Amino acid sequence: MSPKDTASSGKRSGGDGPFTPGRIAMILLAVLVLVFVFENTREVKIRLLIPEVTMPLYLALGGVAVIGAACGAYFMSRRNRRR
Repeated sequence: MSPKDTASSGKRSGGDGPFTPGRIAMILLAVLVLVFVFENTREVKIRLLIPEVTMPLYLALGGVAVIGAACGAYFMSRRNRRR
């Protein structure tokens, strides 16, 4: 067998499993966000342009996290389409 045959056959190494470094970092970041959100549970007043609403801080933080994740996913998908 040539080196090309042995290198292309068999299992691929180098982060193709379920726990890649990127996935581990995202899991840790998600856990940190959840800890931060649930540590901040008091009620706060938030001004949304004109109206002022009172809501638990964790709902406001969670909403902003969801909006941020959606924006990040949108821009990453646009970046991947251009390639």
